[in-house]
Amino acid sequence: MTDRAPQPVDRQLPTEESRDLLALVREIAQREIRPRAAEEEDAGRFPREVFTLLSEAGLLGLPYPGEYGGGEQPYEVYLQVLEELAAARLTVGLGVSVHSLACHGLGGYGTKEQQAAHLPDMLGGGLLGAYCLSEPTAGSDAASLTTKAIRDGDDWVITGTKAWITHGGVADFYTVLARTGVEGPKGITAFLVPGDAAGLTAAVPEKKMGMKGSPTAQLHFDGVRVPDSRRIGEEGQGFSIALAALDAGRLGIAACAIGVAQAALDEALTYALDRKQFGHPIADFQGLRFMLADMATKIEAGRALYLAAARLRDAGKPFSRQAAMAKLFCTDAAMAVTTDAVQILGGYGYTADFPVERLMREAKVLQIVEGTNQIQRMVIARHLAGPETR
Repeated sequence: MTDRAPQPVDRQLPTEESRDLLALVREIAQREIRPRAAEEEDAGRFPREVFTLLSEAGLLGLPYPGEYGGGEQPYEVYLQVLEELAAARLTVGLGVSVHSLACHGLGGYGTKEQQAAHLPDMLGGGLLGAYCLSEPTAGSDAASLTTKAIRDGDDWVITGTKAWITHGGVADFYTVLARTGVEGPKGITAFLVPGDAAGLTAAVPEKKMGMKGSPTAQLHFDGVRVPDSRRIGEEGQGFSIALAALDAGRLGIAACAIGVAQAALDEALTYALDRKQFGHPIADFQGLRFMLADMATKIEAGRALYLAAARLRDAGKPFSRQAAMAKLFCTDAAMAVTTDAVQILGGYGYTADFPVERLMREAKVLQIVEGTNQIQRMVIARHLAGPETR
């Protein structure tokens, strides 16, 4: 084994506390997540005990206020935690990002009473969340959703189907967007729905090319009754709540993508230094050296892009355009880097004996979730040139 193996990412962190936090995350990733990742992904096993451990360690509520059990960490720190977790296993890194997304509505738009009643358990009480926006016929055009919530006294009765729900069927709570009024974005309201609510059922999880350990399923709401005290924000405010959550969530996806790409580069570099052909390590050959250089450059550029957007968010400045750019660039970079990693390993890269084939399959979904990369380009273009005139 070469003594030139990849080293941990040299991170620029704002405080000593955040450096200790990243050291803890790396320790947990090395001890509890990475060793079982390949086997459990192949078996399609969801690691609920890992999320329990992360909750106990205070890692499921990092960007939220301390008064409700959150970690009060800036987004630039939280996203680097996600990157480390995703590098160990995307099911875990993306799962933490989705959980944070599910907490966003209540954390940003809930009343003080709602936050005090629910956030402590959501952030550090062992609960796991999911986010319910997409539907079978409302994906990129999320404002056309048809799941309905009808007022009945002090309750709302929710009926409809949600699709592509990460943690569908295993989550303890769902942030659900449903139609309470007119067609279009102004008729949508957000609700906090318990995972064990009567009338709520999950379909058999989708069979996917990657992230097999993370359940993705349709959710069926058959007259699910929730009290008005679980409505988040005002009636008709749901779509703006959803968009704000997605801006933050896209940064989470960007960080996860860089984690996957970094893991793939590390594997490719280790292999290239160890593997000998024609009497030399293949890392000596210029063609492969240039591939490794390009892979590393994409990763560094992506990391800088998502951190720049995170710092805007932390400063209270608009960051929607930068979030879309980060999601677009980082996920495209992850797809390119993992593909090159498979190529560097050659035939071995195409086998399940090495992790790069799994990383390549997992990278693909990151170009799709929380707004496809085509949607990200539309978002960026609207910021640059204004809304389409057609």
